[in-house]
Amino acid sequence: MMKLLANPPDHVVGVSASGQIDAKDYETVLIPAIDSALQKHKRIRVLYLLTKDFQGFTTGAMWDDAKLGLAHLRAWERIAVVTDVHWVASAT
Repeated sequence: MMKLLANPPDHVVGVSASGQIDAKDYETVLIPAIDSALQKHKRIRVLYLLTKDFQGFTTGAMWDDAKLGLAHLRAWERIAVVTDVHWVASAT
């Protein structure tokens, strides 16, 4: 499940991810938030918090992530991934 973090600065999209993240999470939470922020700002920052019970991404979520990243290639000012999940920290 993916949830928006409360009250980040206007140019920051903050999300928290737990459990298994699927394409629906991207399509209903992250993509609309990114699109909304990009209507106000040319470049944005993303804070991605992966909780201890984060399990991973489905293939559909990975595909949506790749499409989102490439569609807005020049829009990313900074991206931060924050986690205590060891395998994610090592992979990142």
